Order: sequence, then C-alpha cells, then structure tokens
Amino acid sequence: MSLQIKVPEVGESITEVTIASWLKKDGDYVEQDEIIAELESDKATFELPAEAAGVLKIIANEEDTVEVGAVICEIDTEAKEGSKSSASSDKKEQVKAEPKKEEKKAEKEESKPSSSGSGSKKTGEVHEMVVPTVGESITEVTISSWLKSDGDYVELDEIIAEVESDKATFELPAEANGILKIIAQEGDTLEIGATICKIEVTEGGAPSAKKEGSADQSESKSSEVTTSGEETYATGHASPAAAKILKEKGIDPSNIKGTGRDGRITKEDAENAEKQQAKAPEAAKQEEKKQETPSAPKGERNQHREKMSSLRKTVARRLVSVKNETAMLTTFNEVDMQPIMEIRKKYKEQFKEKYEVGLGFMSFFTKACTLALKEFPAVNAQIDGNEMVFSDYVDMSIAVSSPKGLVVPVIRNAEKLSFNEVEAEVIRLAKKARDGKLSIDEMTGGTFTITNGGIFGSMLSTPIINAPQSAILGMHNIVERPVAVNGEVKIRPIMYVALSYDHRIIDGKESVSFLVRVKELLEDPTRLLLGI
Repeated sequence: MSLQIKVPEVGESITEVTIASWLKKDGDYVEQDEIIAELESDKATFELPAEAAGVLKIIANEEDTVEVGAVICEIDTEAKEGSKSSASSDKKEQVKAEPKKEEKKAEKEESKPSSSGSGSKKTGEVHEMVVPTVGESITEVTISSWLKSDGDYVELDEIIAEVESDKATFELPAEANGILKIIAQEGDTLEIGATICKIEVTEGGAPSAKKEGSADQSESKSSEVTTSGEETYATGHASPAAAKILKEKGIDPSNIKGTGRDGRITKEDAENAEKQQAKAPEAAKQEEKKQETPSAPKGERNQHREKMSSLRKTVARRLVSVKNETAMLTTFNEVDMQPIMEIRKKYKEQFKEKYEVGLGFMSFFTKACTLALKEFPAVNAQIDGNEMVFSDYVDMSIAVSSPKGLVVPVIRNAEKLSFNEVEAEVIRLAKKARDGKLSIDEMTGGTFTITNGGIFGSMLSTPIINAPQSAILGMHNIVERPVAVNGEVKIRPIMYVALSYDHRIIDGKESVSFLVRVKELLEDPTRLLLGI
C-alpha cells in the first residue's frame, strides 16, 4: 500500500513551505518517525518525520514551494528493507519518466477520433496553443525557455517549452504534429489563456521540404547526440534546477555535456560545471590585466550571487508592506543612562550569583515599556479591519539577529515578569534564534517590539513597525556626551531612543508622552520597583 505524506499544518498564518533539504533519497527504506526532510517557512524550519516504515518515493524536489496539505512524498508500506519500489526506481533528476514514443503514439492513435470527428486536427490546419491553467492561484507565467526553434517540426506531446510561475516550473507539450511558429519569446510574461505559439498541422512525419538553413541546423545538431545515440528535446538542455544554478552563476549551458536522461543537463552537472569553470574567470582576469589601460580600475572586482532564503524574502515583503500601508512616523528622545549603570555596577555580581543570569539593559527597558503601555494603551493596540484591538497584557517582541536573518521572538505576559525572569527569557529566546530552533508559537502574537541597534554601534535610527503591531521602540548605543545638569555642563552616558508608530491609531501626543514616560522610568529606576 502506498501512503501519501502531506505538508502538515505548521502554524496558523503559514500557507506554504519550501523543501529545504531531503535527508533521505528517492527509493530509500525509511523507518516510522525517522526524519526524512526539512521544511522551511517564512518563520522557522521544521523536520518532517516518516509516518510509516517503507520505501520512500519523493514527489516534491528540494527548493520547491508547496502549499500546506499538498502531497510531498509517498511511502510504499508493503516494501521491505533493501527493496525499491518500481515507481521510485524510475525517477530521474527533474525529468519525468515517459513512455517510448512509439507506445505513446500508438496510444494516441487508439484514442484519437476519426478524421471526420470534430476533435481531429486536419493537415494544413493552424492549431493555436494557449497558456494552460497550471494552478488555482496562478494567473500568469513566464516563458523560461524554448526547447524547439521557430520553424521546427514537432510531434504530438513532445515537450517544446518550459514555463515558470512564482511557485514552480512546468513543461509545455505540443498539442499536434506539425511546424512550430513561436509567438511569445523567452522572458515574456503571459496571462493564463494567452496565445503562446501556433502549430501548422501535418501528418506522416516531418515534411521533406525544409526551411532555408534547416539542413545546416540539423547537420550541426547531429554532432550533439545523446548517450543512447538518439536526439530528443532534452539533449543539451538544462533541467529547471540546473538552469537556475547556471543562470545565477553566469555559466553558458551550451558548453556543458549533460549526463542525465537523453543528454539532459542535471543539477549535479551544473554544480560540477560551476567548479570546473571557476578557473576560467582567473584566466580571463590575467588576459584583462595584459590589455589593461592606465585608466582602467585596478584590484579585484569579483562578484557572487546568493539566493534569498524564504525568511529573508518574507521579511523584505513585509517591511515594504508596512511602509506602504501604515502612516508611520518616528519620535525621538534621549535617556541619561547613569542611574541604571550605577545600579548594574553595584548589584550585577550579587544578581548573577542569585539568579544565574546577568543584569542587562533589556530588563530595564522591558519593565519601563510595560508600565508606560498601561498608561498609553493605544501604543499597545493594533488595527483589525475597521476596528482597533486593545490588549490588557503585554507580549513583548524582542528583535534578534540570527544567521538566517532578523527574527522577533515573543516574551509572553512581560508585564508580570521580574527582572531576572525577563533576562532569562531573553537569553533563552536569543539562543534558540541563533540555533534556528524557534517554534511558531514563540514567533507570533507580540503586541509591542523592542529592537536594540546599539549592540552594533548604531547612534540613531528609525525602526520599522513589526506588523500588525502599531509601535516599536529602538534602543541605540550609549555615548558619553556633555549635557546641562542643574545649570552645569557634565559628561553623562547618553542613549538616544526612537519610537516609530502608526499615526492611524496613535496620536502625536500619545507617542511623545509614551516616550517621555519611558525616559522618566529609566532615569529614575526606583520608579520601576515601586511601579510609579
């Protein structure tokens, strides 16, 4: 029996995931609950366990983006260890197993209506091919590549082009035997239903009369044969995964010999070619140096490209959305950090000895914000449609820089936590963020955010709101500056603080008053202990 494994629900707001990596190969025997793949959403990475023991058949490839509930693989539960299911053994890299052309053509002939039937295509008829429906939410596609040239003879069901949507790459088969006339060019973006090409229907194989120059083309093509000695559309053509690698690295596929089925260039071919051709730029550089003019720039001018992760693409999309959809303003103030620094200097050793965590600035700022948010609830609110949602609790989001990008884990009910409890939560969440082990629950539901650019040396910034929240507090570095204290100029450790807020829900008076209240609490920490 074949058991279908589907993409599980991994979070309330997550509708799709990307296949980060397969930990098992197609055809491998897997045990129940054994981790077989890693899935990556815009918020976290998840492990996919096998739901039964058996032979694995992979359906979705690495880097594919699939919706929650879609079938990602199958497990043949009747197969024993050491065996390989017939379905999985035939699978090749990015190329679907196809029947032989003769068998396929015979099947078509059997199912094909007679020449008098309304569904038959007559010789001389021009058949128009349109962009097919490739998914419920997909409204347009891009012509990734043509596998046949304009004027070529194509056979029914022969793959003639690859089209690419924002979710996947699809192969386009010919809908008739005949001469191809290309309408849409490579790189063109077309809506579903738009004309992509036409086929002048012919029967009895390729016509004897070729277009001028076609003999030369076929002669040159004859030198490029597959490993089986038979040319197909796949010969010398890169699979979608390989094409992406070659395009990103700027490698010409015409100089690569494919080792895949019928000479197709596989992902491994592309990766190997990348390594082999890595020496070519060095030789080119040496040649350039010889021909270099005095005005030419000197020194290394290397570049490299990296694919954006799902997390970074989502963060980028959300940041642009916030800038476009909110009335964001930023107000500033400065805080004299000397009272807090004196407390830390006096009690940090005793604090660490008792609670086994350091006494940092984050606990002071978190406590100050929770008290100020009670007085100015609009700063802790958010907009939902035509309504404003006010929370009588504070779920404090803390911005953390991780290897995969910026993440914002949440400290639940921060208003009820003590200084040591806040510090312990900050350390716990920051460690999980760096290890990439934050759960969905730990990443969602914040009502207010604090971000500390000061640890990287930032003096001043305008942080962007963490939607759907309405405000974010930015901390910065502490610098000794001359300030007036009771009519005298003194040197004090000063930090600039910034509050970015959504003017649709927070008025200027509220935003400024909130920041002033935070300043008062930080400059007189006794207020934090007394709650006044």
